[in-house]
Amino acid sequence: MPDIHVSAAVVTDGAGRALVVRKNGTERFMQPGGKPEPGETAAQTLARELDEELGLRVSLDELRPLGVFVSAAANEPGHRVVATAFALRAEETQVTVQAELAELRWITPDEASALPLAPLSEEHLLPLAWS
Repeated sequence: MPDIHVSAAVVTDGAGRALVVRKNGTERFMQPGGKPEPGETAAQTLARELDEELGLRVSLDELRPLGVFVSAAANEPGHRVVATAFALRAEETQVTVQAELAELRWITPDEASALPLAPLSEEHLLPLAWS
């Protein structure tokens, strides 16, 4: 199975909610993030993607490494996603839908079960948000 390497953010707010996003033309919600450009570190990729997708500007030292996680890709059948994940805190007023995003939601653990989630989010990242 071909691998897709990405950086992903587990963003939580002061109320303990987690941020998930849905890209244009897709149905599953996932953590914000994306694929690296040549020469970028995982943290640099994430900082750039957060700015592009959400208008959220973060410094690299705000990103707390969580590890590398592997799941089936949500939008590329037959592929695996290999995500280097980071945690950070933000608030609802700091983010807006931009770039290729169709929607964003701040969710609680109870609300997560009602959403179509990407495997990576469901299996690995959202449990970390609420642990």
